[in-house]
Amino acid sequence: MQLAVNLGWLEAVMLAGVRMIAFLVIAPPFSYNGFPMRIKGMLAVALAMVVAPRVTDDYEPMDTGPFLFALVAQILVGAVLGFLVYLVFAAIQSAGGLIDLFAGFSLAQAFDPGAFVNGAQFTRLMHLVALALLFTSGGYELILGGLVRTFDALPVTGSIDMADPAAALVTGITQMFLASVQIAGPILLVLFLADVGLALLTRVAPQMNAFQLGFPLKILITLLIGAVVFLALPRIVGALVEDALRMMGVSG
Repeated sequence: MQLAVNLGWLEAVMLAGVRMIAFLVIAPPFSYNGFPMRIKGMLAVALAMVVAPRVTDDYEPMDTGPFLFALVAQILVGAVLGFLVYLVFAAIQSAGGLIDLFAGFSLAQAFDPGAFVNGAQFTRLMHLVALALLFTSGGYELILGGLVRTFDALPVTGSIDMADPAAALVTGITQMFLASVQIAGPILLVLFLADVGLALLTRVAPQMNAFQLGFPLKILITLLIGAVVFLALPRIVGALVEDALRMMGVSG
């Protein structure tokens, strides 16, 4: 009994799966360590089977050397695409870090081994909420759909031009810092005004020791206004998904 194996189909699907797994290891929400690596691998294989009709058309089997080069190229492509998505969603984590810094929560930093996040309460909380919203709103489906569409723009036999990712990284870092300030802006402004008010109160009545009262006041302000920020997070996550798709080179 002989089994006929289509080597061209197998190679193309393998290259697609390598790009998928490199993307899933880095890009949120799939990069969360709560998902075992074997689950990510199974998901990558399943997605590679889904995109098989896209990647197997006009594919010719390659020799060992060119195939290994294409394998490394697909790892690089998947890693770059995943990092661009990670960079977009890092804005929420950075916004939480700014809130912790201005509110005084940064003194209680802790490391989350599941998400590889080192931050205080708002940093970890906003990160977990963003991940939850990606699943509940279906944003992860849009991200996976964008990843599938990248095979049309960049087939498995092609390599990535590092000039485009470099420019995208510069733009992404700038937009990440801008988005983090925009998200945390209302809380930062109110906390700054609270510090100014406490400073003026200390000048008027030094015996009151207003800065000692400032810690519970700033915590109260942060919790009250932070609720408003969390109400806006679904729209923020939706906008970040669109930004991630645009940086991947596909439309939403």
